[in-house]
Amino acid sequence: MMTNRFFKSIAVTAFFLFLSGQLMAAYILIPMDDAQKNHLKAYGIAYWILQAEVEVDWLLNYRGGSFMCKYAEPIESECRIRGVSYDIIADAQSTAILQEIADPEANMDVAKLEKVPKIAVYSPKNKQPWDDAVTLVLTYAEVPYEVVYDQEVLDGKLLLYDWLHLHHEDFTGQYGRFWNSYRNTPWYQEQVRVSEEMARKNGFNKVSELKLAVANKIKEYTIGGGFLFAMCSGTDSYDIALAAHQLDICEEMFDGDGSTPDYNNKLDFGNCVAFENFRLSTNPSEYEFSNIDATNYRQGKVTQTTDFFSLFEFSAKWDPVPTMLCQNHEQIIKGFMGQTTAFRKQHIRSDVLIMGENKSLQEARYIHGTLGKGQWTFYGGHDPEDYQHFVYDPPTDLNLHPNSPGYRLILNNILFPAAKKKKQKT
Repeated sequence: MMTNRFFKSIAVTAFFLFLSGQLMAAYILIPMDDAQKNHLKAYGIAYWILQAEVEVDWLLNYRGGSFMCKYAEPIESECRIRGVSYDIIADAQSTAILQEIADPEANMDVAKLEKVPKIAVYSPKNKQPWDDAVTLVLTYAEVPYEVVYDQEVLDGKLLLYDWLHLHHEDFTGQYGRFWNSYRNTPWYQEQVRVSEEMARKNGFNKVSELKLAVANKIKEYTIGGGFLFAMCSGTDSYDIALAAHQLDICEEMFDGDGSTPDYNNKLDFGNCVAFENFRLSTNPSEYEFSNIDATNYRQGKVTQTTDFFSLFEFSAKWDPVPTMLCQNHEQIIKGFMGQTTAFRKQHIRSDVLIMGENKSLQEARYIHGTLGKGQWTFYGGHDPEDYQHFVYDPPTDLNLHPNSPGYRLILNNILFPAAKKKKQKT
């Protein structure tokens, strides 16, 4: 691990090289098109440069969303160490690139990355029999993060972070609806024990009440200006918990008593973040939360070889937020399944922005919205490089997928909070 003194030396090195006048190449360009050998680690390099208090230009729609910064030998060295492709260019070349991007006819723009985002992952402390794509890619890209869970959220510690990811999680208090298949396994029983203990410790009678309190704290964090990212069941189960805030939707095997009669007709969709007009699964043995998820509706319509979704192309100069979130070297992304695979479009709120979809199936995969002063992104599916990830499957080895377009979408969200806010165009 590099020391803070080493990080600060980068800026000093660049300054003295500039004064010497002996270096013709004044910038480092990190291409993010097909010329890049390791797209995922390139994001880690951008984060590492920000840690040194050196500004990074994110060149939106230029060669797949390339990065550019002032030259410093430690940056070049770190690119070589991590296997990230780069070009050393002179002042005149960087100026030409910026002029090309500034052309009003070009769908390109520059996002100034200035701040080092502090990242938290909401994840249980006890070991789970599956892996999480976000923690896998953060580790691979060498982007630091901290793990928080229910206690930290309830204690108000989310205010310490700029960006929060929701691990494969069930906010409804139904333990992921794994009861039918895994209730006799040690890991499931441990999950129940730990969750019930956490609920009692914080004065709640049920785990569902604990999870609702956590969901509300996360909502407050986002409204206050936080950036929220979720995948798989961390997306729809979150909104379901918010919609059911005045109801008991858990059957006896989950909380010891019955559910509210006719709860499907009593949901409060106005309390949701992304979804509306959905119905919950009333069968506690079904591995499904609601009809938000497209998994059961796509059977027989798509296979692994035909499962794809397409990213929308946004105006970089007028819609910089979705443009940043969609930066990629591929516009057609291969699909992947999860407990929540994709979102049925008829249950997405009208104010939600769809950024990736399978139009023929009428399902959205990648969606975004604002909430108060904050923003959120939901991404359907479990692992972009494991089509159907099962419980107990080994983690994906990202050394085999350094250029994964699906994983790139996660990392776009990591850098998003680092961008300098632009004045609204009129």
